[in-house]
Amino acid sequence: MNQKLAINGGEKTINYTFKRYNSIEKEEVEAAKKVIESGVLSQFLGAWHPDFYGGVKVKEFEEACKWFFGVKHAITVNSWTSGLIAAVGALGIEPGDEVIVSPWTMCASATAILNWNAIPVFADIERDTFNLDPKSVEANITPQTKAIMAIDIFGHSADIDALAEIANKHGLKLISDSAQSPGAYYKGKYAGTLAHIGGYSLNYHKHIHTGEGGILVTDDDEYAERMRLIRNHAEAVVGDKGEKNLTNMIGYNFRLGEIECAIGIEQLKKLKRFVETRQKAAARLTDGLRGLPGLKLPVVKQDCSHVYYIYAMTLSPDVIGVDRDFIHSALTAEGVSVSKKYQNVHLLPMYQNKIAYGSNGFPWTADFCKREVDYRKGICPVAEELNDSTYLGIQMCEYEFSDTDIDLIVESFRKVWKTFS
Repeated sequence: MNQKLAINGGEKTINYTFKRYNSIEKEEVEAAKKVIESGVLSQFLGAWHPDFYGGVKVKEFEEACKWFFGVKHAITVNSWTSGLIAAVGALGIEPGDEVIVSPWTMCASATAILNWNAIPVFADIERDTFNLDPKSVEANITPQTKAIMAIDIFGHSADIDALAEIANKHGLKLISDSAQSPGAYYKGKYAGTLAHIGGYSLNYHKHIHTGEGGILVTDDDEYAERMRLIRNHAEAVVGDKGEKNLTNMIGYNFRLGEIECAIGIEQLKKLKRFVETRQKAAARLTDGLRGLPGLKLPVVKQDCSHVYYIYAMTLSPDVIGVDRDFIHSALTAEGVSVSKKYQNVHLLPMYQNKIAYGSNGFPWTADFCKREVDYRKGICPVAEELNDSTYLGIQMCEYEFSDTDIDLIVESFRKVWKTFS
């Protein structure tokens, strides 16, 4: 092996582009074709009518999700962002209420809270799983706190027992944002099914997808029906339906179509297989990378499984002797597709400037806000350090990694590390 790094003019270890991950196969094509030929691409009506709940494929997909995840209710939506908005609204969150959320997530997790004029409060994360740290959650609870949104990030469940204990102690609701973790287990049950409301993304770069879309899951009859109302023009439906609780009955068009649901039915059948391919590739990576100084590999906690949406690592630059930026550049030059940042949502301009609705700081400046919420850098030191200097990740749902691909990635890492050992 040529030991001169590609970044220094040496030969690249990987000289080809990895095969793109594509979960869509002939069954999905045929299912979509049948719907198109039927001419019924959607059957929702935004009125109290038998078609308020959607068409045949919507109902079939929801039934399949209900049985697969072992829940009482599954509700499809046109995106997971829509799903989070519906979930927060269904819980009865009021303007000025605080919802604790992770900063280490896609921005929609927190934006869904703001949608209802509630206030996101960011708690820090664990170094090993990148999920909410229960101790930080407890430290951020105030009289205004009404819910916790736990993000099952990268494919591994949050510590749902500890978070549920905190929620029960303080009378809070718990949401599981399991967008990246469909099929992951937590103590024998699927991640996302152990909170008041949970769910999964069907965005195109997830394990399974319908292009865009999401699945909400709950065992609570009232929450389920309220999410269905928010999904489909609630304000136009509640009168004829006889709904008495009008809290947050502002509806949207969050409906998933018949084509997407037909595709989803076929995708769901394959979820376990697709998860196993990510796990197999991740296990090979772990075997190959184990022992590299200053590189911490993904953790799988006891009684949990990991579905590896991202293979997330942390670096100790002081041990390696070079900074994360150089490691990232060197690996990229060798042909490895690797990211060096994820997200610190609390540092986005919207939170730093507290400008969301209009230009005058609403909802933070509204009379219903009882205190000044701090979003300054420093409130989430673990998440901030990861993003600034120590995180490294491989997107496992971006490519269909073969054993050869994994071995070359490992070879690239070892080549880079050898220059410093």
